[in-house]
Amino acid sequence: MNKFYDFTVLSLQGNEVNLEKYKGKVVLVVNTASECSFTPQFEGLEALYQKYKDQGLEILGFPCNQFGNQEPGDEKSIAEGCVVNYGVTFPMFSKVDVNGEHAAPLFKYLKKEKGGLLGSKIKWNFTKFLIDRNGKPVERFAPITKPKNLEKDIEKLL
Repeated sequence: MNKFYDFTVLSLQGNEVNLEKYKGKVVLVVNTASECSFTPQFEGLEALYQKYKDQGLEILGFPCNQFGNQEPGDEKSIAEGCVVNYGVTFPMFSKVDVNGEHAAPLFKYLKKEKGGLLGSKIKWNFTKFLIDRNGKPVERFAPITKPKNLEKDIEKLL
């Protein structure tokens, strides 16, 4: 597996989703957590999604509990929290590890393609990877980067 579209991931409902489904779209992949100081970024991510989804933006959220036990719930509680607290309508997927030997293959690939300040390791929740319409990872954003600050980069790719 060496291309974004080669991966299959699990939805929060436990269904397999082939990322080929997003071919031709600009995709923002984010590792999320519902009890993190960055959790309010869900609002900004949803605002981006609403503003650009009709132009071809997809946001894919992947809950992760590897940082400070900030995503302790199961898939049902994650789904309810995202929708009830933040009105999330973009696709959310099953909880994953993003670092270590059990890291999800998708995140191993993204880290290899777009290393960060700590080499390939993801530092915290709400690290964001921007993928162009051809499935090529083009940018990696730190957790502190607010979603609204991604607009110019997203618009360039749309």
